[in-house]
Amino acid sequence: MNFAVKRLPIGIEFFDEMIKNQYYYVDKTGMISELLRSGGKVTLFTRPRRFGKSLNMSMLKNFFSLQGDKRIFNELQISRDKQVCEEYMGKFPVISISLKSVDGFAYRDAYEMLCATIGNEAMKFQYLMDSTKLTDREKEQYGLLIKGGDRIPFEMDEVTLTGSLKTLSLLLEKHHGKQTVLLIDEYDVPLSKASEHGYYKEMAMLIRKLFEQVLKTNESLKLAVLTGCMRISKESIFTGLNNFEVLSVADVRFDEYFGFTDKEVRKLLEYYHLSDKYQQVKEWYDGYQFGNVEVYCPWDVMNYCVTLLADPNAEPQNYWINTSSNEAVRRFIRESDNSGTIRREIEGLVAGECIIKELHQELTYEDMYQTIDNIWSVLFTTGYLTQRGRSEGNIFRLAIPNREIRNIFTTQIMQLFRENVKKDGELLNRFCEALENGNTESAEKCFGEYLRKTISIRDTSVRKEMKENFYHGILLGILGIKENWIVRSNRESGEGYSDILIETDDTAMGIVIEMKYAEDGNLQKAAEKALKQIESKQYEEALYDEGIEQILRYGIACYKKRCKILRLSRFSKIK
Repeated sequence: MNFAVKRLPIGIEFFDEMIKNQYYYVDKTGMISELLRSGGKVTLFTRPRRFGKSLNMSMLKNFFSLQGDKRIFNELQISRDKQVCEEYMGKFPVISISLKSVDGFAYRDAYEMLCATIGNEAMKFQYLMDSTKLTDREKEQYGLLIKGGDRIPFEMDEVTLTGSLKTLSLLLEKHHGKQTVLLIDEYDVPLSKASEHGYYKEMAMLIRKLFEQVLKTNESLKLAVLTGCMRISKESIFTGLNNFEVLSVADVRFDEYFGFTDKEVRKLLEYYHLSDKYQQVKEWYDGYQFGNVEVYCPWDVMNYCVTLLADPNAEPQNYWINTSSNEAVRRFIRESDNSGTIRREIEGLVAGECIIKELHQELTYEDMYQTIDNIWSVLFTTGYLTQRGRSEGNIFRLAIPNREIRNIFTTQIMQLFRENVKKDGELLNRFCEALENGNTESAEKCFGEYLRKTISIRDTSVRKEMKENFYHGILLGILGIKENWIVRSNRESGEGYSDILIETDDTAMGIVIEMKYAEDGNLQKAAEKALKQIESKQYEEALYDEGIEQILRYGIACYKKRCKILRLSRFSKIK
């Protein structure tokens, strides 16, 4: 039951819509005062996806804009800063664009999308065509920004496009007699997409020219704010900008304005009568450190609250995984194939340990995956890893933030394992043959050799049954190499659910396997327990029903990279 009055703002990125329609809003308007009192002329905020960048940009637009509704700020923190409100609220023309849709399989497609993005923003100022303060020549310049093509909504040559934002700021200043505020959200998306599709150099040059004109020596610019995920190398697209300030996840300034603080989450949960879910929310979605502040991912917290209001017994889910390709994690995990050191580092991270690394936050999209050192930096910048404590220069103590991100790592580990099974075909075929022949010594040797080559899960905070599921998944992947075997997992049989039932290509033989994780490291004891469970629960009944006369029963215990395989000394037979 929903006891609350305000709705939860899932997918709402427009600040005025959120306030006017009575959605629950975590007040971040204090950012405005700090930006105006201590921010630079041009400020870039880099944060991971789903941490409120677009909403904050919409907030800035509504605050500065001549057309903004001042009343929506009445009950918010910024209203207490009378001086800033008097001097800046509703006083400037604002150009606000998002580059998140500038994409295409070819450069020309992305170019046209950029024309459309800027053209649509320019269309909002059609009153310039009737302005008595602009000359006919200036009106012609504006006309070029909204000019349509034969097959596309907006058509600009490169000179017009790269000068479009500067031209628009000049015209707005002349008409209003006020300098222009420029807001560019998701500034790096065109570069990310260009790198993905193979036209990075062309797009980087285009964005560089666009930014140079509007951000450098532009007297019509009051201030500019940009947001993005990556901190692109200044030499790549921000050359010559001396008035430029980058504030990343490592910086202390503005650290509390992206993401929810613990106090804000407690207040939110209390409002919706969900305070009893605090520990779950914290375990799954907290743990990001921005500057000196530990924050939660807003997207996750809001989504889980919506789920809980519909189903109070709902378990936390991985909401963030659906908003990102997870390519950085995938690349990182694959590097473990070539390096035992990286494999051990991944195991340490998943176990909740910290790894000390030197990071270089300024990269280009072309360089992101060139070296493992760069991949560490990408994982940090994009939120898959976070810092613990204060950095010493470029040296950071890195950790996985929370359970949700840890699950992303383990999912990718299992994916890599499945991809690699065929590479180890000879070893794994020997394992399967040993199982079929009842040779526990050989099976144990093969399985142990394989475990030493894979990434293990030894996270002390993960429940025992989840660790068993991990090794269960590995074993299922190995057995999948036998195409003629019928392998069934967690099938109801006898008085419970057996881990694995196998019908071999010899139709007269079957195999029952029960997996255990030896939490205390006693593999012999755990394997014996698995065998006793098979007998007491009569897991072989399902195979009997299929007419299988000979059944091998195995208890397999795992602990980190070690294993023990035991079997009952006799075949089971139908009596």
